[in-house]
Amino acid sequence: MVVDLQLLTCTRFLAPRLAQWQGAVLDVGCGEMPFRGLLGAGARYTGIDVPAASDFGMARHPEVLPFDGVSIPFGDGHFDHVLCTEVLEHAEAPEALVAEMRRVLKPGGTLLITVPFAARVHHAPHDYHRFTRFRLARLLDGFAEVSVEERGDDLAVLANKLIVIGMRLARPELALLWRLPALLVLAPVAGVALAVAHGSLWGGWGSPMDPLGYGAEARKGPA
Repeated sequence: MVVDLQLLTCTRFLAPRLAQWQGAVLDVGCGEMPFRGLLGAGARYTGIDVPAASDFGMARHPEVLPFDGVSIPFGDGHFDHVLCTEVLEHAEAPEALVAEMRRVLKPGGTLLITVPFAARVHHAPHDYHRFTRFRLARLLDGFAEVSVEERGDDLAVLANKLIVIGMRLARPELALLWRLPALLVLAPVAGVALAVAHGSLWGGWGSPMDPLGYGAEARKGPA
């Protein structure tokens, strides 16, 4: 059973869309390029990321091009599609980065974005935002077509939090005398919550008002 519910819901949102992409694709803040393998056979992939990504455990890949986190080093209308997953929360000026992604898209090109909502602080101190669906839609005002959907629900959030607590309790620097009993109590509860969360992701049992995050698809209008 998949434990990383953020990754699972991102993949569910992205996979059917990326499989249809053809032509030049830009992955902004690509990290270790986890979604590159979902692209269609006709896609030509380019990944860019900030040099500091390696400070947070990201492996260095020679094919990933550096950029400053705002200015994308390509000309106007260079790409057919742009991907930006779990990145905007780390952008000091997300409006500027979205404007740059729109600039490098061809007319009619597609932008896919995912952002977390219920997520712990990560990549500190460069974790600046949590976006609602309304804020995300406002960021994409300059596009001709925009759709935003929730990733996960409150049951997935509950399971995710229990898993995070369990991982923290399992750290070896914590005293075994009290963390072992806590883990013995938490493990079955987290297991049940995870099973319920998986059921909810497929059956829609939970509330979308408290999601793990959001996915957005936007299309650039004609020139």
